[in-house]
Amino acid sequence: MITAKEQIIKYFKTGIKNPKNFKIGIEHEKFLFNKYNNKRINYSKIKKMFSALLEFGWNPIFEKENIVGLNKGGKNITLEPGNQIELSGDKLNNIHEACAESQDYLFELRQVTKKSNISIVSAGFDPISKLNEIPNNPKQRYKLMTKYMPLGGELSLDMMYRTCGTQLNIDYDSEKDFIKKFKIVNSITPISIALFANSSIVEKKNSNYLSYRSKVWQNTSRGGLPKLFFEELNFEKYAEFIMNFPILFIQDDENYISGKKYIFKDFMDGKINEINNRLPLEKDLTTHLSTIFTENRLKKYIELRSMDTCGWDCLCAGPAFNIGMLYGNLEEVYELISKWDSNKIINAYLEAPQKGFNTQLMGKDLLYWASTLLNLSRKGLENRDVLNKNRKNETLFLNHLQKVIDNKTTNADHMISKFSKNEDLNELYDK
Repeated sequence: MITAKEQIIKYFKTGIKNPKNFKIGIEHEKFLFNKYNNKRINYSKIKKMFSALLEFGWNPIFEKENIVGLNKGGKNITLEPGNQIELSGDKLNNIHEACAESQDYLFELRQVTKKSNISIVSAGFDPISKLNEIPNNPKQRYKLMTKYMPLGGELSLDMMYRTCGTQLNIDYDSEKDFIKKFKIVNSITPISIALFANSSIVEKKNSNYLSYRSKVWQNTSRGGLPKLFFEELNFEKYAEFIMNFPILFIQDDENYISGKKYIFKDFMDGKINEINNRLPLEKDLTTHLSTIFTENRLKKYIELRSMDTCGWDCLCAGPAFNIGMLYGNLEEVYELISKWDSNKIINAYLEAPQKGFNTQLMGKDLLYWASTLLNLSRKGLENRDVLNKNRKNETLFLNHLQKVIDNKTTNADHMISKFSKNEDLNELYDK
């Protein structure tokens, strides 16, 4: 039972790892469309696709009688509210392994989607569908979220049904190490938004945003970039933050119950009548932590969540960019960002979805900062010097980002250019 702040602090401390055991976890989402009518696929099509993936050694995950995901070893395929699918990767040692995992998954996915006449879209926001055109699925938590999320953020349903992101999970070796890493990942969020922008087309039109996904997440209930995150945020302060954060839902046996107006502290104090005043277990804490939709967040590891999903040419680039800084060159990056003003970072964060590299931060544009951080990341990956079988280190995964910076052209810019020429929907699909 969790009844005291100290227990939550202890929970975060159990995430501490020796740097030799640091892992990398990548999660990325995809939109799936019916090839013949350009409509998002429905749950019956998902079931057939999941059934076909069983041939590759995946095992079904059920909620009551409904299949809602697959797992294989340490990997999971999960189902998002609008039938986007997400690969939650295994905990791996380096970017070579993580990229190989994604390529294996892509191979299997492509075999199945081709046979099922399903097209894949790797973008941060659904470029085709209106919100009311998107099918749902029987996962129970999504029914509650669909009802209550719009009350706290006007674009919450767009977040649920029309966005896809890439997430990176990283470790820390002490509370002090967490404090530094968390301050860095929050400070560089505007740069991540600009560098990985890949959601410019919305409802078959240029949205006038480079990352419309980021705009949506900024207007999502329980989301954003709290000012608290720029302080020296230790485990105790983060514990207090989540204790005073509203509960979205509580899982009670196989049922989901709305958190209504309760905060997690109410749960800890046994004040929730709807569940007979029972006290939270560790799994309830884990659920609560995963329903806080800030740009970055803490569990027993740190989650970085501000990158648009992108195609396979750049999928490994985001993790490599961050690992170079956070695992390979932490002190130099921390020294750089510790001079930045938090108000200016937040302002850049709000402007970056629309202005991209032209956004100003501390008297320089984000293109300058992206280039500076890319160099620091490359140095970090060279410090790590983890080689593949061809004796190449992880810096090879930065090539895509170097091209983006050299050409001042993001994936979003490419899509605007390609799609605007003839407005052919096939331009939006993965090739």
